[in-house]
Amino acid sequence: MSSLAHSVIDRRVRLGSIEPAVVVLLKQLDPVLVMLLLFLCEFVYRDQYTPSLGAYSVLAFILVRQLFRLIDIRGTDHAYSTFSRSYYRIFLQWACVIAILLLAAYAFKVSAELSRKVMLTWFVVTPLALSGSHAFRRHLNWFAVNGARAPRHVIVGVNELGFELARRLPGTGFMGYFDFRSSERLAGMVEPAKLTGHCKDVADYVRLHGVSLVYIALPLRNVPRMNELVNALRDTTASIYFIPDAFAFDLIQGRLVEINGMPALSVCDTPFHGMDAVLKRATDLIFAAIGLVVASPLMLTIALAVRLSSKGPVLFRQRRYGLNGEEILVYKFRSMTTTEDDPEVTPVSRADPRVTSIGRFIRKTSLDELPQLLNVLQGKMSLVGPRPHAVAHNEMYRKLISGYMIRHKVRPGITGLAQVNGLRGETATLERMNERVLYDLEYLRHWSPWLDVKIILKTIGLVLRGSKNAY
Repeated sequence: MSSLAHSVIDRRVRLGSIEPAVVVLLKQLDPVLVMLLLFLCEFVYRDQYTPSLGAYSVLAFILVRQLFRLIDIRGTDHAYSTFSRSYYRIFLQWACVIAILLLAAYAFKVSAELSRKVMLTWFVVTPLALSGSHAFRRHLNWFAVNGARAPRHVIVGVNELGFELARRLPGTGFMGYFDFRSSERLAGMVEPAKLTGHCKDVADYVRLHGVSLVYIALPLRNVPRMNELVNALRDTTASIYFIPDAFAFDLIQGRLVEINGMPALSVCDTPFHGMDAVLKRATDLIFAAIGLVVASPLMLTIALAVRLSSKGPVLFRQRRYGLNGEEILVYKFRSMTTTEDDPEVTPVSRADPRVTSIGRFIRKTSLDELPQLLNVLQGKMSLVGPRPHAVAHNEMYRKLISGYMIRHKVRPGITGLAQVNGLRGETATLERMNERVLYDLEYLRHWSPWLDVKIILKTIGLVLRGSKNAY
């Protein structure tokens, strides 16, 4: 085996953060703070410790760790509106935690074992304490990047990637750009005051001006020059970061991952890995089970009405594509006189004669979708995700719309981002289906538990008002 192979085997890359150590530590303390506040409330009211309270604190720890890590506290010089929006999100996400905790207490029948005084005090005090903790972190981060000891940094690469990096880097320590091209060739691309010099002078400049961070934002085709640059910078104490041009791709859940010490850039991936997958599945199971219990009288009534109104089965089963493009059987209350599941399926149109009188009502109110709660419990579907289409439609549209099958990297949902943005019902044109797919991909790019909550709340509002696109 060659020496190069040995050197590659021996090297490892770890994922980490470049934030100040104190800020990183405080970011990990949100769930700990929530647990401590619960026990403090218990101590103040001299309430007796119970196993249920301990289980409650552990569940709260897990929920806060997942939800609150999504709040962006990096902005140190943002406008007041950003501060206000951050605190607004804290209160909304804490409300989500409370809702899940209350549902868990109801589902496991332990609400009687929890002190109402302790829980109500904890519910009120916690978001205030979290807001204070986040404000403290903002101030620490601001002083770290704007204070007397703020790190100085330069960017190698006068290009769109370098400009965007400069915009995102906080603080006042930016010293300017370097590039392999001459100042004459770069005229008009960057302000002369921000063009510090040629790449051959970077190492000398770093030593002379005490630069502590060098960001290399050059295209991958410049690897030989980058290697020369890195070798020259070895004679300095500056930290060196290579910024790959990941934005050259249409990223779906773009992230840096570690594969046993090997760095990898995720270009197209599912958002559900690790605890995110656990949280998503647990939420689906809890809410689907509760939904079935609550809706069971209504579902029995609808089933009886469907059976009496026309001939045919109560439930309509149709083959659709699920997670990773695997075929699944999706359940719906039968709303038509036919149960098509053929290679060619005719979409339902306005005033379609195949739709029954009961079917028109349950389609208009989306009540025909209620049996899909069973699909959620089976693990075939999710409460929120891209809506599944008939197999025949999938095979047609995957050839016509770029990226169509990417929507199958997650479980299909009873409702989705496209549906709450006016794209429920008939997709009579290719442009309309393409717009629906764009919303589905947007969901994959920006998934968060809070996005799921917003989609569910919007869906409830649309169902109560009635959808003009459903027929």
